[in-house]
Amino acid sequence: MFGLGASEMAVIGIVALIVVGPKDLPKLFRSAGEFTGKARRMAQEFSRAMNAAADESGVNEISKTLQSAANPQKFGANKVREAAMSTIKPGSETAKLSAERQAAKDRMTEAAAKAATERKAKEGAAEATSAPATKSKASTTPKTGQTAKTAAKPKPKATKPKGTAKPKTAAKRKAASKPKTTAKAKKSDPA
Repeated sequence: MFGLGASEMAVIGIVALIVVGPKDLPKLFRSAGEFTGKARRMAQEFSRAMNAAADESGVNEISKTLQSAANPQKFGANKVREAAMSTIKPGSETAKLSAERQAAKDRMTEAAAKAATERKAKEGAAEATSAPATKSKASTTPKTGQTAKTAAKPKPKATKPKGTAKPKTAAKRKAASKPKTTAKAKKSDPA
């Protein structure tokens, strides 16, 4: 109530019992209760009067404006919500237009979906007639994330880093530069 804990209230009750006496203690509590009730009613009446005066003078509107300046996102959302609720009423012209627009959107969505399925069917038929009987690497569909060019390219072979091969000697270079002859080519035809 006044920031008093249970122990403080017990101490006040014991002191009141000693000072006032057990006979007059209930009368004291009754009159204290009546006094606090009157004080609360007066405080509520005062706060209502202050709020009414603030409404009449426009202080509440100023405080709302200040709050909206502090949080413009919330203010904008509230204004949009208010405008939507005030304009769209069941049976109003705006509600009729909204229903018509929704129906038009649904028709457009259906038409677009139908056109897409027809286009895919035509493309599938064209691919089936032009596709060869055996699939090559170039005709297979690329994996996800690859283009057709990168999927058709063969992977490069791993090469040894330079400097790891043994250098050729002069004799090996000469032998490699001469063309090799086969045994059949050396035999001459007797005819």
